[in-house]
Amino acid sequence: MKGLMMDYPLTLTHFFERSRRLFPKKRLATRVPGAPLFRYTYADFAERVTRLAGALEALGVVRGDRVGTLAWNSHRHLELYWAAPLSGAVLHTVNIRLSPRDLTYIINHAGDAILFVDASLWPVIEPIRKDLRTVRQYVVMPDAEIPVPAGVLEYESLLGSAQPVSAWPQLDEHDAAGTCYTSGTTGHPKGVVYSHRAIFLHSMGVAMTDSLGLSERDVILHIVPMFHVNAWCVPFAGVMVGATQIFGGPNPQPRDIAAIVQAEKVTFVGAVPTVWLAVKELAEKEAFDLSSIRCLLSGGSAVPRSLIELYEKKFGVPMTHAWGMTEMTPVGTVSRLKSYMETWPDEQRYAVRAKQGYAVAGVDLRAVDEEGREVPWDGKTVGELQVRGPWVVRAYYDNPEGAKQFTADGWFRTGDVVTIDPEGYIQITDRTKDLIKSGGEWISSVDMESLLMAHPKVLEAAVIAVPHPKWAERPLACVVPKPAHRGALTQEEILEFLRPQVAKWSLPDAVVFLPSIPKTSVGKFDKKVLREQFKAWQPTRDQ
Repeated sequence: MKGLMMDYPLTLTHFFERSRRLFPKKRLATRVPGAPLFRYTYADFAERVTRLAGALEALGVVRGDRVGTLAWNSHRHLELYWAAPLSGAVLHTVNIRLSPRDLTYIINHAGDAILFVDASLWPVIEPIRKDLRTVRQYVVMPDAEIPVPAGVLEYESLLGSAQPVSAWPQLDEHDAAGTCYTSGTTGHPKGVVYSHRAIFLHSMGVAMTDSLGLSERDVILHIVPMFHVNAWCVPFAGVMVGATQIFGGPNPQPRDIAAIVQAEKVTFVGAVPTVWLAVKELAEKEAFDLSSIRCLLSGGSAVPRSLIELYEKKFGVPMTHAWGMTEMTPVGTVSRLKSYMETWPDEQRYAVRAKQGYAVAGVDLRAVDEEGREVPWDGKTVGELQVRGPWVVRAYYDNPEGAKQFTADGWFRTGDVVTIDPEGYIQITDRTKDLIKSGGEWISSVDMESLLMAHPKVLEAAVIAVPHPKWAERPLACVVPKPAHRGALTQEEILEFLRPQVAKWSLPDAVVFLPSIPKTSVGKFDKKVLREQFKAWQPTRDQ
């Protein structure tokens, strides 16, 4: 027997029309360097989206065409987030920080027909423009005063002359809505194509109270780049609920973030841990008021427990640890305390909050050992994390080699090594490629990094494996001291700090002090750069 419910398509059209009808007075804003925030209403936004859709139609964009963006976080970028997929096209947010080689590959591989580029980023595109085989039209968005190149359209003029669409096409919920590319740590970046259904369900999932709890009352500040997994897909959920949304503009710095939070009473903001480390340093010195934040989301890499404690105890801001991937739209787990944990002692509560959390409703997960057997949920046994769900990728775009990331029974292999405790909370111990195997024993670089960044004189730390003639691999600690302690912090001080907390055999062989840790295009520590830098490292002491 089958149910008798309507076959109602789960498309983004529903969210857009709902927002236009219910929240026309709510506001959106963009940070403009050196000027007040640019502000307008959801009603203004909706009218411009319909004009942009009309402009796309006039430019010959048809169903399935890819519409690329090379842009910072802004209201114009948000307009593209909606006009492209609602028209039946596919939004492709291009990572502005990739190399010219990767940018060329990604734009050609995706088959972008139109490319919208912030004026400030035109110098990134101009040198490779001749190599972009599929792009037939460029549109410059005016975030900087530069002359529009010959043959290139200007965004505001395009909208001003466009006829707004009168009706949206009927879309299938399985139609492609957007695509993002993985960062490509090995080989070419891989394309992940999101359906309307995936973004629809993901938006509802992250808005749930026990995940991110987004609501109409929130003031959201978008710091996560809109080219990175669609800013963790929060702009879609934000429009769905009618929240006030503020876009961080070009290359926001810690001072920009803290100032907007304080002035606009921001309630929700997310970023990678390196951003929150930098904001912490500033807020400690200059006493910015961050107390309006009800959810400070951190993901992308493991958050040191010491940072979670500091934000809550010093700034009164609860930091929410989460985990996800480009292949998951991206949210998979959120670390929320269960109700009966609220009365636990601080030691236990922070231990739980430092984990990546339990699965959001809609995501299944398991951990599997090297023999393919599911490991017990005992908080001790490690295995590779595998996931499945309605917003999890089932194949990469035009990439047969990517098939090895999927199991025969339909799970996606994340490459993260985790434990799962009896309460269902996962704790990432490492990426499979970042685990250090020394003399047959596994050493977690993630755990070691968290301990190092709890040292009061340490700003950042990354731990990598270096070759060893006896033990095969040994850990090397790469440490960035806080500015006040540069030149004064010593290796022995670091090792003495670690000795009571780790097994002797897992203690790093050496500590090297760096001016900064190299970062990936989305702000994570780039260990492949460190591994290359120290590939010829010679051991200085026996373990």
